[in-house]
Amino acid sequence: MTLQERHLQATNVTNPAYYHKVVDCQWACPAHTPVPEYIRLIGQGRYSDAYMINWVSNVFPGILGRTCDRPCEPACRRGRVEENNTGKPEPVAICRLKRVAADNKGDVKARMPKVAAPNGKRIVCVGAGPASLTVARDLVPLGYEVTVFEGEAKAGGFMRQQIPHFRLPEEVIDEETGYILDLGVKFKNKQRVESMKELMEQGYDAVFVGCGAPRGRVLDLPGGKKASANIHIGIDWLASVSFGHVTKVGKRVIVLGGGNTAMDCCRSARRLGGEDVKVIVRSGYEEMKASPWEKEDAQHEGIPIINYHVPKCFNHKDGQLTGMTFEVVSAVYDEKGKRTLLPTGVPDVIFECDTVLVAVGQENSFPWIERDCGIEFDRWGLPVLGKDTFQSSIPRVFFGGDAAYGPKNIITAVAHGHEAAVSIDRFINGEDVAVRPAPLTQMMSQKMGIHEWSYHNDVSNDVRFKVPWAKAEVALASIRVEVELGFDAGTAFKEASRCLNCDVQTVFNRDTCIECDACTDVCPMDCITFTSNGDETDLRSRLNAPAHHAAQDLLVSGELKTGRIMVKDEDVCLHCGLCAERCPTGAWDMQKFLLNTTVAGTGCRDKQKVHHEALGV
Repeated sequence: MTLQERHLQATNVTNPAYYHKVVDCQWACPAHTPVPEYIRLIGQGRYSDAYMINWVSNVFPGILGRTCDRPCEPACRRGRVEENNTGKPEPVAICRLKRVAADNKGDVKARMPKVAAPNGKRIVCVGAGPASLTVARDLVPLGYEVTVFEGEAKAGGFMRQQIPHFRLPEEVIDEETGYILDLGVKFKNKQRVESMKELMEQGYDAVFVGCGAPRGRVLDLPGGKKASANIHIGIDWLASVSFGHVTKVGKRVIVLGGGNTAMDCCRSARRLGGEDVKVIVRSGYEEMKASPWEKEDAQHEGIPIINYHVPKCFNHKDGQLTGMTFEVVSAVYDEKGKRTLLPTGVPDVIFECDTVLVAVGQENSFPWIERDCGIEFDRWGLPVLGKDTFQSSIPRVFFGGDAAYGPKNIITAVAHGHEAAVSIDRFINGEDVAVRPAPLTQMMSQKMGIHEWSYHNDVSNDVRFKVPWAKAEVALASIRVEVELGFDAGTAFKEASRCLNCDVQTVFNRDTCIECDACTDVCPMDCITFTSNGDETDLRSRLNAPAHHAAQDLLVSGELKTGRIMVKDEDVCLHCGLCAERCPTGAWDMQKFLLNTTVAGTGCRDKQKVHHEALGV
């Protein structure tokens, strides 16, 4: 390869993925919610507008504003570029700002989509969880008749059954599932589907399976059968608490497991009378699957997390649970980074308890799907699905949410629902479901004057604001008292101001650049460099501020008049617009990047075919 061939080519900014990746929060969100757009609206007090932008993408803003796993926040650029006195730069509180929009919006019922005339096609969804409801939300407005079967009385799936009310009030679930059901969904509650064969015989044009991963893993240890009366599967126990079947728990409670379910179990037990509640995990604290804030919230409520303890047996006396025995281990890693838990030689530890809640994972369970019906499953019991299409081996049967790839979270289930709806719409219209139309994008200059922009481009120096909590004596006294109180309008404005507006892109025009280097002088992050070309590794090391985050692409111009190129490190850019303000020729501009993901409807279908249909051809 010649030296010239190793040089970086000019960045193809017409590829929708390029600027999308610069908006780290939106890129990380499975549903690709336009985060900076709705945060700006919150800062302007336009809560209903912010809510509807969320609703289009993630469908459940009020629910997710309280319970989302927040993949957007670790991706937030603010957490990489902020300097503060705490020693812990933190991202924008994206999730909690979403709740602000939900809590402060006006009546949005009139803004829900209008339903088209019936198109004669019938869809059935199994389960009324977030994936199925998203499919219904996308397809009902297009004229599809969508029927949803749900074994429980109300819609929501695991959002209603497994997330405690002190985190997610029931009225929020009722409201946001209601927006979808009120579009015209045929909701068949208290009707559990018992046979896939029978369902397929009912003539539906497509079947969507969104029944979740309803079976918690059992911990088969000595003593478990004899003491089973006081040993409970975490997700089943949480459902019983949610429906009011369980109202108290033993004084001494052990929760086994390190995920979010375990955190919900221990905090619920604390509110139901548990005085000595502890979480015990096999792994290290940092390796726990629970979100960092979930662990912090549990510890804030006085619940210790004990790590590197492997359960050996349940202790009992005459069938009555008395405690558990654990082996103390340590983690040892080989040269490939593979972890092994090895005994430390420390004597086994016994913890006394009255109740054990087992939250060590969930499994998919499809007892109602006959194995000879034509749906192929893999060795883990998961359906074999087409890549990105969610289509099973029976073309008209689709899966999504936890039922597709195992337990994840609400926002992932929503993303599955959107994609499955596109597949269903294309399938019913006789098109290849594997073809995924590109998203629609738009770039719009934000220039309002020589030094003025249509967005607030000052970089806030505020550190992340804390969400207020209810007083401990109030919050711990009831399972239904919401713990987090949410931001008030003033704090929401200040937190929204911390957003760096990463969707307002720095767009470079090499034809008008005179290479005066004014932009490099004014850039507060030294992220613009004019230099000779080279291979990427070499080039990243020669920038004014070396670019070490390889996952974020460099913005590279074509060759300039002097033979140099302009290279910008997108990773640390503050989107402050100073480069564009300083540039004497307008070679830099600040342009808002808007991405609309492909959704079900005419926009996801073959354009020529849709045009012919419109003409009656």
